[in-house]
Amino acid sequence: MARVVEIDDAADPRLADFRDLARADRRPDRPGGRGLVLAEGTVVVRRLLASPYPPRALLGVGRRIEDLAPDLAGVDVPAYVTDADTMAHVVGFHLNRGVLASADRAPAPDLAGLLARARRVAVLEGVNDHENLGALFRNAAALGVDAVLVGPGCADPLYRRSVRVSMGHVLRVPFVPCELDEAVTALREAGFVLGALTPAGDPGALAGLADRERVALLLGAEGPGLSAAALAAADVRVRIPMAGDVDSLNVATAAAVAFHATAGVLVPGGRATP
Repeated sequence: MARVVEIDDAADPRLADFRDLARADRRPDRPGGRGLVLAEGTVVVRRLLASPYPPRALLGVGRRIEDLAPDLAGVDVPAYVTDADTMAHVVGFHLNRGVLASADRAPAPDLAGLLARARRVAVLEGVNDHENLGALFRNAAALGVDAVLVGPGCADPLYRRSVRVSMGHVLRVPFVPCELDEAVTALREAGFVLGALTPAGDPGALAGLADRERVALLLGAEGPGLSAAALAAADVRVRIPMAGDVDSLNVATAAAVAFHATAGVLVPGGRATP
């Protein structure tokens, strides 16, 4: 059971995991800093507690810690309880959701082993907006994507904003940071067909990928899109058919459409099946 500890001093050193979250140079969730994972709100904290990421501590108002009591029954971490004003002084802003949890990062999965168990994979290049990245992971979880390969130029999926926008699903969808060449080689060895999403792609090709046993969808940043190297590595270039003179979608939205189009049959509470 979590150890509930009452705290009324914002300067208490035990709250270091949650301090100054508004300060970019001090944030504990920066990869160049302490590299912690931070979950915000009861829903996301629950998903953190159920994830492979080892929890370190919680900080919240009494009501939110009480809400999480069933989830904390088997967790041996401190749960610091304080009032909203003290919490705001620690964090650096008023936190409407009333609770935070910190965790250490889990080791990245083995790429070859991960792909051996996967049917649908997203490969990201240059997706550098944390909110887009979080939304993309939420879509991946909902639409049967088994893994995400995080390529060059991407934001950190475990940054607090990404975790929050993903509703904690970034903590359950396995991902591996890797270079483009490494990703392409591993995908080909595992028997994946590579489809690159681009406004210059074939609008009829996306439907054809739904029948393939293993598909990897390449997605690039908004604006520049995929690099020439990524486009050259793809087996097929695909475009989402759109009406009027609209030629592109937000990357997370485009990913959702492509994930759904290639998902097969989605099983409630489970994964996609061919």
